[in-house]
Amino acid sequence: MKINDRYISIENSSKFQKLVKRRNTFSWFLSSIILIIYFAFILTIAFYPKLLGIPVAQGMVTTIGIPIGLFIIVFSIILTGFYVNRANGEFDRLTKEVIEESLK
Repeated sequence: MKINDRYISIENSSKFQKLVKRRNTFSWFLSSIILIIYFAFILTIAFYPKLLGIPVAQGMVTTIGIPIGLFIIVFSIILTGFYVNRANGEFDRLTKEVIEESLK
């Protein structure tokens, strides 16, 4: 079997199509979540800056914008870990199945 034929057979494989669809759907879902959060934060800064300038507690210098910004960073890291966990599990398993099927 030629290498190009193998690529074509992989692309036409139902397992490969399933892998691509699942991976793309999952990554777009996670990307959408983080984009919504980022845009909400930026729009809040643009249109309601006083909201993020409210002190965390009376007499404190730290405003609620700081913990919200930190939350966004930590949440992004958690979502990245969630994606990596799924990629190393389900997506790698499906990739292995596609490769084994193409070698037959």
